[in-house]
Amino acid sequence: MDEVPGWRLENGALCRDFAFADFAQAFGFMARVALVAEKQDHHPEWSNVYNRVSIRLVSHDVGAVTGRDRRLALAINGMV
Repeated sequence: MDEVPGWRLENGALCRDFAFADFAQAFGFMARVALVAEKQDHHPEWSNVYNRVSIRLVSHDVGAVTGRDRRLALAINGMV
């Protein structure tokens, strides 16, 4: 599997945690990711607590990380 900078493979998914200055910045980041994910028709599993956002990417239809996950991860990397 080609690695995606900043992401780790954990329990069969690409995962990454992000920290921002405050809730507004974290939420703005999530909104930007949501627009890109919708365009790619590939939606992350994620959580947000105050200034932290955790994202998990896996292609559930095949039960593994695929090129779709890597493409979304790379797009997300371009947003930070």
